[in-house]
Amino acid sequence: MPPRTMSLTEELVARCFRVVEDSGPDPNAMHLDDADYEAMLDTLEAELPGSEPLWLFGYGSLIWKPEIDHVEERVAVARGWHRSFCMKMTRWRGTREQPGLMMALDRGGQCRGVAFRLGDADRRRQLDRVLRREVTLKPTSYHPRLLNLSSDGGTLRALAFVINRKGTTYSGPLEEKEVVERLATSCGHWGSGADYLYNTVKNLEQRGIHDRNLWRLQHLVAERIAASDS
Repeated sequence: MPPRTMSLTEELVARCFRVVEDSGPDPNAMHLDDADYEAMLDTLEAELPGSEPLWLFGYGSLIWKPEIDHVEERVAVARGWHRSFCMKMTRWRGTREQPGLMMALDRGGQCRGVAFRLGDADRRRQLDRVLRREVTLKPTSYHPRLLNLSSDGGTLRALAFVINRKGTTYSGPLEEKEVVERLATSCGHWGSGADYLYNTVKNLEQRGIHDRNLWRLQHLVAERIAASDS
């Protein structure tokens, strides 16, 4: 089957870019400290024996920007969870004045993504690095959880980050129209919502993962960006 042609192109994504200064951490937010990370590491190490491989499940930007050292990757399925643009961003890919959205795993359905196997050396340091990248606030935006995944190479357990519905960044269910609007117009110092969507869909497709919801979103976001310049 020939590769699908995305409606959302690099040229359309480029129209969404603007220089945004990092506003810095929210001064009113509570941030995790070293003791919090140590407690999470203790919990994970108790749940994941040293004899078991350490896998990390990527479903969004981790696929195209893993920033971790890994020795293997597999396409894998997490059942009972789905990708959802349910995390509001007032920094990174949005601003307080024009919030953006990022994806998280939320309850229900299933999600095909990529499982990365980390090396066996210095597991605690690797876990600490991943936690500090993904989890920063109290209450946390994400819950780190070990999920059972299915892959062509068999079943495996992987660390994944699922949405905390009680966290301050959880947006709750949003209408498709609002998701499209935010992705087509938001931008932060890390880049735009359109860029985030584009790279996620492109990298999923390159691995043979076709997410029908994201495919529809990229088409609608492309139409919204094109219409703003017409």
